Amino acid sequence: MDNRPFTFDIALPGGIPSTYSNHITRRLSSMRGQYADEETYAALLAGGDALLYEVYEEQVPEKAGELLHGISIVHPGKVGDEYFMTKGHFHAEIATAEVYYCLAGQGVMVMETPEGVWAVEELRAGKVLYVPPRWAHRSVNTGSEADLVTFFVYPAHAGHDYGSIEKQGFRKLIVEQGGRPAIVDNPRWLPPEQR
Repeated sequence: MDNRPFTFDIALPGGIPSTYSNHITRRLSSMRGQYADEETYAALLAGGDALLYEVYEEQVPEKAGELLHGISIVHPGKVGDEYFMTKGHFHAEIATAEVYYCLAGQGVMVMETPEGVWAVEELRAGKVLYVPPRWAHRSVNTGSEADLVTFFVYPAHAGHDYGSIEKQGFRKLIVEQGGRPAIVDNPRWLPPEQR
């Protein structure tokens, strides 16, 4: 990696940057166990492995002092009543934060600490979100037609811990109720002392 200043453009509303060195795709099959309606999940997966979200990154050295950044695009859709979402993660280096800037679409960021303190914040074009250290986070597209597009930046040495979330999901789920997004309890979630 050449560690020199660089620029790139982001074509909106689509969000794909003009240059990137890493393109990550996450399909329905990578979200096994994350949706509450497992029967509908299995039926959808049997019908095809839908693309849920994509990440475009320009790689930098993964060390303290560098900032990893990129674009996340969560496509619209639902599994049962639950909206398409990212896997969600803690940072492996848990004492690191992240900033998101929403470029297009609408959605929410679901967040929680290891102790189970939770928050849900709106994402819409122009909204900046600060995710503090020690908070897991997951983007959810609550729109019915448009992609949720966010720019993110975090310390390049932060890493990702997906495993903690894969065990039982987040404490709160975002579902459609009466044609609108609603926050509900995740029936699989257990407090730390009961895990």
